[in-house]
Amino acid sequence: MDVLHTLTLGDVLREHRRSYPRQTALVCQDSRLTYPEMDDRVNRLANALVGSGFGSGERILWLGQNCHRVLEGVLAAAKTGAVFCPVNWRQSAQELAFVLEDVKPAVVIWQEDEIGDAVRQARKETGRDALWLRHDDQGPGSYEAFLASGSPEDPGIQVDPGAPVLQLYTAAFTGRPNGALLSHTAVIFQDLIMANLQEIGSDYVYLNSGPLFHVATLMTTLATFHLAGTNVFTRRVDAEEICRLVEGEGCTGAFIMGPTMDQIIDANQEGRYNLKTLRAFRGKPEWNDMVTVDTSPWARKPAGYGQTEVMGMLTFNAVGGAAQGNSGRPSPVVQVRIVDPDGSEVAPGEVGEIVARGPTVMSGYHARPDLSAIRQAGGWHHTNDLGRREEDGSITFIGPKTRLIKSAAENIYPAEVEGCIARHPAVAECAVIGVPDPTWTQSVKAIVVPRQGETVTAEEIIEHCRANIASYKKPRSVEFVDKLPRDGWVVDYDALDSRFGGGGYPGGGGRR
Repeated sequence: MDVLHTLTLGDVLREHRRSYPRQTALVCQDSRLTYPEMDDRVNRLANALVGSGFGSGERILWLGQNCHRVLEGVLAAAKTGAVFCPVNWRQSAQELAFVLEDVKPAVVIWQEDEIGDAVRQARKETGRDALWLRHDDQGPGSYEAFLASGSPEDPGIQVDPGAPVLQLYTAAFTGRPNGALLSHTAVIFQDLIMANLQEIGSDYVYLNSGPLFHVATLMTTLATFHLAGTNVFTRRVDAEEICRLVEGEGCTGAFIMGPTMDQIIDANQEGRYNLKTLRAFRGKPEWNDMVTVDTSPWARKPAGYGQTEVMGMLTFNAVGGAAQGNSGRPSPVVQVRIVDPDGSEVAPGEVGEIVARGPTVMSGYHARPDLSAIRQAGGWHHTNDLGRREEDGSITFIGPKTRLIKSAAENIYPAEVEGCIARHPAVAECAVIGVPDPTWTQSVKAIVVPRQGETVTAEEIIEHCRANIASYKKPRSVEFVDKLPRDGWVVDYDALDSRFGGGGYPGGGGRR
């Protein structure tokens, strides 16, 4: 290995230990660690793992809420050549059982509070043989006891920067989620791009108030780490706690969605908290008065187009000046093409699939060789999304080739919800659409055809979904019909949208 010209996430931490010995690396409840102190803990975890027989390429599964131990786990994986996989803690026991069987982790770090029953049921269903470490405990079998057993000396293991270090689940377009594998190189390149656009430096204090199983939060977490800033963690979204942490820690950035913004306005109506250190997107007048309106390139022209498989963002509105396209221009570290079904580039103004290549693109999907080959055909990452290159060279996102429902920060894939509803014994067939929602962008509506001779209520369908998939994916409303409209043999989702008020899909698109 050419160690002279390589860099891993473990190497970044090694350098921070020397270059920022007094800088606070993380804050989480009663824990407050400098970079050398965090590095000692990461080394202890890495050495304890190696001492237990843990090897390169194996997986650490995180089943818990936000915590500084997520960042420690990522970095211990980075120093041992392993892969860290944080998953949605709000999933049902059945969904967690699927993840356990799919990941086949050597180590599971789990949480008792709020999700312990679901974790235990999933563990019982799978019988997964792994080292189970409870992170919200201090006794035998706990994360802390295990970590304390390891040496604080650096393990000194050479790791390939092109090897995966993160596995993030995404896109259940086919009815099951897939784990995108992201390398050290992918993370490091995206860190530097995001740090530049968000104006992240060693004085940046990032409040991890968004879900750490989601790349939208994690890409800023890792950029803050990379630039030697301070990561502050809160277990889950709570407006009062966010206010307390922003004031107490002087947070300069945070992951805050629209509904949470409104909750913070309500919680701080009397000005009990000083939130002026927080650089935030512009919002309602009362919000703007509470915070400091962010003027970074990312805030002036936020977002663009992206997906988990490209470490978050592929194009940026903040790159390249004025643009005709609604998604700006490609990141400086990637190439983007718009292609027809044969893989040939289409002319500007024509719609095709967005494909890309570059260091931020995933290595492939875990345990999905056939799907990985399809998504990487011809030496390009095929996004499964439609777009258009405008005459000025910028990119317009048209919509998913398969319909997507957006509820606040969460992507809901109809194929997964439809698959759940179809398993109800009284359902003959079903379809799911998204309807505009003033608070959450969209909500889920199910259209159900009952089996002949069977009866079922909307409440029963909703409860069936609540019991089998994450609650946020369940339909908020159900309509019953004698048959689904079809265009040939394919369900006509446009007709369902027209009849039942569907719309508001990301990019203005529907099913393609």
